[in-house]
Amino acid sequence: MNTKIDLNEMGLCQMLRAIEEGACTTESVINACFDRIEAREPDVGAWQLKRSRDEYLAYYQAHKVFFDASLLKGLPLGVKDIIDTEEMPTEMGSSIHTGRRPVEDATCVALIRAAGGIVLGKTVTTEFAYFKPGKTKNPADLERTPGGSSSGSAAAIFDNMVPMALGSQTAASVIRPAAYCGAIGYVGSRGEFSLRGGQPLAQSLDSLGLFARNVEDIQLLRAILLRQPASIKSSASTAPKCVLVCHGKLVGDTSSAMENATQNAIEILKAQGVKVIELDAGNRIKDMVNHHINIMAWEVCRNLAIESFHQDQLSDPLAALMEQGLGMDRATYIDSLDATQACRDWLWNYAPEADAILAPAAPDIAPLGHAATGAPHMSRPWQAMGLPVINVPGMTDENGVPLGLQLIGKVRQDDTLLNHANWLMPLFAK
Repeated sequence: MNTKIDLNEMGLCQMLRAIEEGACTTESVINACFDRIEAREPDVGAWQLKRSRDEYLAYYQAHKVFFDASLLKGLPLGVKDIIDTEEMPTEMGSSIHTGRRPVEDATCVALIRAAGGIVLGKTVTTEFAYFKPGKTKNPADLERTPGGSSSGSAAAIFDNMVPMALGSQTAASVIRPAAYCGAIGYVGSRGEFSLRGGQPLAQSLDSLGLFARNVEDIQLLRAILLRQPASIKSSASTAPKCVLVCHGKLVGDTSSAMENATQNAIEILKAQGVKVIELDAGNRIKDMVNHHINIMAWEVCRNLAIESFHQDQLSDPLAALMEQGLGMDRATYIDSLDATQACRDWLWNYAPEADAILAPAAPDIAPLGHAATGAPHMSRPWQAMGLPVINVPGMTDENGVPLGLQLIGKVRQDDTLLNHANWLMPLFAK
């Protein structure tokens, strides 16, 4: 810990342990984060708006007694700009809501504040967490998209600007940007976390997302959000006994690089004595992609009814999705909801001994350019089924660009999933 850059590169729990041990101060970590933001934000563009260094430090000093006694010690948090913050606008990536000021924090923000976190700023989101990209570039390769819709949160974590960030996922909005940027992104079992104060997009699909640099950081934030006992001690790491592998071709198009990464992961698991079963699903998983789209279209045009009255301020993709939903009969929507439940039941009966599913987190590395955010189909099936998912970084293509693999767990077995991911991550990083 001889330089500031070392401090901001640490994970959240590492920072907190270092502060408690007297190896550094909260102020030194805060300054290291701001040094990084000032150096990289002009290129990366992760922030929609943020506090200045002086504002942040003044707020910290004014409440230092509280922060010193708190779990999170006043360390900085990035919040996706569809999640309400009382002291900052929440504009949802749309000119329709320019300057919108919430009257209170979202529940997730309030709980992290109560634990001693400070909102450094709002991270860039795509328009209403759908497809129209914001200004963010991929910090792993500035010529590539960071993915979406939680673009800024994923970029801020990977680029060592903050140790924790909040996002959301309705289709692939956490897992895809985490995969493209090389960050950890976690989406809990559907309904695991409160969504109060977050912009609803599709209520049968919406989930809160967490970004961090280590799995133990995700476990800490999860405990805080569930109002459970939380600890900064090193967390559990458990090897799965059996993993079910869903190859990308069962979902949609994937690159040879992603196929190679999946095969490498299989070999790693087998070398560690983990039983691997390769899924033979026919079109069942691929069908979930279309069912997810049906559910999303039906619900989006009803959640965003007010915004639909401002057609001239909506992007073409969002307007088209709304039109699809308005033209859909309700029986199709109900059939898709029923199909997701049936597929989830079938999936875990296929291999009852499986502890988790391994699958590509995206079709390939992040695409070049910034006009789009990449294809979301690799996440749609699992999101439709409401399963907990975490992107496990570490794999890359031959040029060192991140390739994400996702580990998928059983509903309400999030803690087990995170323990398995904690075990797997160092093996992927070798």
